Amino acid sequence: MENGASSPVPRVGVVVFLLRGKTVLLGRRRSSIGDSTFALPGGHLEFGEGFEECAARELKEETGLDLDKIEFVTVTNNLFLDEPKPAHYVTIFMRAVLKDPDQVPQTVEPDKCDGWGWYEWDDLPKPLFWPLEKMVQSGFSPFPIPDSNSGQ
Repeated sequence: MENGASSPVPRVGVVVFLLRGKTVLLGRRRSSIGDSTFALPGGHLEFGEGFEECAARELKEETGLDLDKIEFVTVTNNLFLDEPKPAHYVTIFMRAVLKDPDQVPQTVEPDKCDGWGWYEWDDLPKPLFWPLEKMVQSGFSPFPIPDSNSGQ
């Protein structure tokens, strides 16, 4: 730009569908974007970091939990134009399960989340963070489709 000011740039977020049976882990956000809505754990991709590495790091930082079987699910392009400070996020959605199924999520960052809970996919809390709400309304499911060739 001619005046030396920089234009806003998109940021990259990585979030995790942490699955346990037919439930998913959600927390109530405490953030300038989507405050008081229920959202997946996650955060910003750091320079040089892989998606799986970011997902595991963010989940550990926010919940104290350790992941296993991390895999890519989808990506979305989200514009937050109605927020006090407009933002543009490319969000990478990952799927994982707990390394130890007996682990319990902790509220490690109470300034960013009011607490974590397991919710049935067919009975999610309201209000959902709007990018997640949009996915739910489209019929998206984070659960793997059984392989019809494996006999499962």
